[in-house]
Amino acid sequence: MSEFPGWHGTTICAVRKGGNVVIAGDGQVSLGDTVIKGTARKVRRLSPGGYDIIAGFAGSTADAFTLLERLETKLEATPGQLARGCVELAKDWRTDKYLQKLEAMLIVSDGKDLFVITGAGDVLEPEHDVTAIGSGGNYALAAARAMMDTDKSAEEVARTAMAIASDICVYTNGNLTVETLSK
Repeated sequence: MSEFPGWHGTTICAVRKGGNVVIAGDGQVSLGDTVIKGTARKVRRLSPGGYDIIAGFAGSTADAFTLLERLETKLEATPGQLARGCVELAKDWRTDKYLQKLEAMLIVSDGKDLFVITGAGDVLEPEHDVTAIGSGGNYALAAARAMMDTDKSAEEVARTAMAIASDICVYTNGNLTVETLSK
């Protein structure tokens, strides 16, 4: 067993409300109890085949980039079909011996659909138009769900939920990257 401390430090929160989907991610990367970087960019905009997709990742950065590249390839092969591309990625992730070792999770949206993709082969669509992953994911999820019935916009809900998560989770900071798509 390795004595090397594990990497921690991500909270990604996605909110679908009022015709918009917002994915917000913090910027902290930690190694053990040390902050290695506070300005990482864990939310990205992709444009496979001319379609806008936003994606946020939690877990190993190199693993997440590998998965994002694979997702782009799947989406280029199935333009405009986010669900199909996500399912194809999840199938490969679960069955390919190389991909099985990747430690990351993704939240992706095309402005209409919103999915969480896991290495267990799951492509999950949130029930309450809110989802979150990573170290502070449960804190952000609870905060965002509590605000969904308010007058706050999708971005305001996501930003406030992330602020709450960063106040509670030591592996989450308030340096946010926020991307928005409309239906």
